[in-house]
Amino acid sequence: MKAVVSTLRSIRAAVLTTAATLSTRRIVAILAGIVILVAVALLVPLPTAMQLRDWATSVGPWFPLAFLGAHILVTVFPFPRTAFTLAAGLLFGPALGIAIAVSASAISAVLALLLIRAAGWQLSRLVSHPRIDKLDARLRQRGWPVILSTRLIPAVPFSVLNYAAGASAVRLVPYALATLVGLLPGTAAVVILGDALTGNVSPLLFVVSACTAALGLAGLVFEIRSHRREQRAAAGAADTAASNL
Repeated sequence: MKAVVSTLRSIRAAVLTTAATLSTRRIVAILAGIVILVAVALLVPLPTAMQLRDWATSVGPWFPLAFLGAHILVTVFPFPRTAFTLAAGLLFGPALGIAIAVSASAISAVLALLLIRAAGWQLSRLVSHPRIDKLDARLRQRGWPVILSTRLIPAVPFSVLNYAAGASAVRLVPYALATLVGLLPGTAAVVILGDALTGNVSPLLFVVSACTAALGLAGLVFEIRSHRREQRAAAGAADTAASNL
């Protein structure tokens, strides 16, 4: 846990330093984009499970594809995907519901990453800073363990992680695969154990969430410690080489 906190503090310091070097125009543009996304998420109502079931009746046999498309498009924005996950279990049953919910979430995560990069909102493009460069280099090399571990933690907002990954240098294919695997346990648990009609939550769902969160945190700690060991080994090798000159 100390390793995670220390790394988060380093990232926070780097972000603050980066913000201090940005022009006023860029800061205003970034803040305006964030405000628009948040406003859309807050003001646009999501359909209830009953409304989705009525929609399924009206659309007919094409409804699974329509639901998949709606899930993908809506969750590119910072909307909670839980409503769609619960509805998937209600409308399609466990097997098809899990397949649709996981596939839609993974595709949505990839689209969100591509949109952030298409907008030029990568930190490495906005400003050059040693800490940002080191973090980007690590994520480019081994970004998938971080993405996989973070996806396993239910408390981490889905959209926020998508946008943060888009702003980083994590590679697309490892990101997509890690997202797919990381979303599977929690999504399956919500589809199977969630109740979209009554809103009741099974105690077993809390147990599964706690287990996946613990696994995700352990993965993050392991990755951070591995990175630090590699840095110390590289520094030791550099000192040895310098002393032999």
